[in-house]
Amino acid sequence: MWAPDGAPEVAAGDDVAAILVALLPADGPDAIQDGDIVMVTSKVVAKAEGRVRPGPREDAVAEETVRVVARRGQTTIARTRHGLTMAAAGVDGSNVAPGHVVLLPVDPDASARAIRRRLTELTGHVVGVVVTDTAGRAWREGQTDIAVGAAGVRVVEDFAGQEDGHGNPLVVTAPAVADELASAAELAQGKLGGRPFAVVRGRADLVLPAGDDGPGAGALVRSDGADMFGFGSREAVLRALAADPGDAPVYGSAALAAELADALALALGVSAVGTGDRLVVHAGDELTAWAVGVAAYAHGWEVVASESGDTVDLRPSPSLT
Repeated sequence: MWAPDGAPEVAAGDDVAAILVALLPADGPDAIQDGDIVMVTSKVVAKAEGRVRPGPREDAVAEETVRVVARRGQTTIARTRHGLTMAAAGVDGSNVAPGHVVLLPVDPDASARAIRRRLTELTGHVVGVVVTDTAGRAWREGQTDIAVGAAGVRVVEDFAGQEDGHGNPLVVTAPAVADELASAAELAQGKLGGRPFAVVRGRADLVLPAGDDGPGAGALVRSDGADMFGFGSREAVLRALAADPGDAPVYGSAALAAELADALALALGVSAVGTGDRLVVHAGDELTAWAVGVAAYAHGWEVVASESGDTVDLRPSPSLT
């Protein structure tokens, strides 16, 4: 992989593919070849698409946020309309004129498809394209680059059903190769090197044929409910207390009755008896009955009836089963 020097400042309307081609030789080992994978930072794509705007960063973050996942001091982790969960909803105030911010591209996968088509027009070669951005990790310090858009690239390799060298079956082994490519390319680009492009060679097996753009990086996004960390630790508690019906899908599908019964016993010290698809909980008082309802909500269940705070009748929420 290599990242060419000399990229100019990109402005709205610029041809990103043409800029890259101008930075590379027309022939020789560093020229574009079939099977190469071209990496482009989302900031360059966004600037070319006119996604730079003036005004406070906080206003832009609010506009780009679909759901706040967590807040810690001045840091906001938000889910964007793309399904990405990122600090400040991906709004960036670096490498841009003071008083301005750069938003993520409206549709990074569409941007990657357009760049791929244009590169083929300019070079005659079939390549893959990955649009990258920087993201933190929930359990580790520091950041790495990830794929936010892709075209003509298999974004995941699926090894499920195969065996390792010892004969053990692989069940859920699925490397997110588009993210791995993005992270590797950032090593060549650098954060302060002014090199927004990189070319990766040697994984032509991941590049799809001409006319097949693949599912894009959107295939890497977990849907609400499938993401077990849809809220931060504090926010998960607060949102469960609020019990907004719109938040219910974030907690996932309805839990098994035994799972909810165990949770109620652990958190509240109450017993739950199963009768078909119902649970009857002996709460004992109104405050405990209310707490049972909160716990049930977070597990995808709902209160059917509560009798004088003594017992609570629960069932799986129909919208989550």
